[in-house]
Amino acid sequence: MKPTVKRAPKKAVRATFKATAVAAMFGFLAAGAAHAQSSVSLYGQVDEWVGATKFPGSDRAWNVGGGGMSTSYWGMKGAEDLGNGYKAIFTLEAFFRAQNGQYGRFQGDTFFARNSYVGIQGPIGTFTAGRLTTQLFVSTILFNPFVDSYTFSPMVYHVFLGAGTFPTYRTDQGVIGDSGWNNSVQYTTPDFNGLSGSVMYTFGNTAGDGRSKKYSAQFLYFHGPFAATGVYQYVNFNNTAGDFTSIDGFATPGFKSQSVGQLGASYDLKYVKFFAQYVHEERLRRPRHLPRQHGTRRRDRAARPGHGDGVLRVLAQQRRSGSDAQELGPLSKRTDVYAAYLNDKYTSLSTGDTFGVGIRAKF
Repeated sequence: MKPTVKRAPKKAVRATFKATAVAAMFGFLAAGAAHAQSSVSLYGQVDEWVGATKFPGSDRAWNVGGGGMSTSYWGMKGAEDLGNGYKAIFTLEAFFRAQNGQYGRFQGDTFFARNSYVGIQGPIGTFTAGRLTTQLFVSTILFNPFVDSYTFSPMVYHVFLGAGTFPTYRTDQGVIGDSGWNNSVQYTTPDFNGLSGSVMYTFGNTAGDGRSKKYSAQFLYFHGPFAATGVYQYVNFNNTAGDFTSIDGFATPGFKSQSVGQLGASYDLKYVKFFAQYVHEERLRRPRHLPRQHGTRRRDRAARPGHGDGVLRVLAQQRRSGSDAQELGPLSKRTDVYAAYLNDKYTSLSTGDTFGVGIRAKF
């Protein structure tokens, strides 16, 4: 007589299978969570100064201002380990004015104007997309002693302050575009013994518009006390495709595009650090009476009237505009105080100057 084998009811079998599947799924998710480690950090800096500003041809104003040495901002960034050396990354950074509690560098500024991107970082390099800091701005602030000061740095004045900024110099166009580009993609190589490179392209987001392009390329080299950079930037529009028209009416009628080249170097002797930068700006203009294919090139000054096509700054960047700054000393690793003076001479106008003392706190 054969023994009777009792089989489990089908419902019990299904229940057991479901329980096993759910357990396996949770086990997989737990393993994935353990592998895909992520981190998010909050950081930034507050920079305020007290002093006086007198633009060329204007009266002196006493003020509490922001960004004497560095523009105040806050940001958050994060990374998630994807395995095999790859990470998903993101960065959101916003400027603010601590002197009045408002966001942005100026009224109407984009909220996340400093950086706003997502990307992938891995052994073959880093790819990012969003609003990105331009490579020209990175080179400018790394290779001058006044970093990103829009208050005391002559190099920032000459390169980035022109039409559409205050104070405005009608004959000094400066570099078209902000220190950050919207709708951009960038690839950065890994570091090869101190040498790295990057390329950036910006879309105009306008169908069928051949003017919808901006691009740049850069190399950076850091080796011991020596550092160097080179960058080339070409733009066909400012913020939106075809918007050179508004800029044309202000400074240079017929303005079609702009290209900028910059070289920079520094050498650190510990007790003193030397900086040198050279900028060359070229604008392509098309006379209105000629067909588009007969465009003519015109080289414009990157400095104010009376200077050549290039701008050379060595150490304190003396030339028509000069600055002197003295860091009074760090109060801690994250906080320091400074005093600075800027002399600004514009042809046919009374001399301007800016001076003050400030404090910069990082977090």
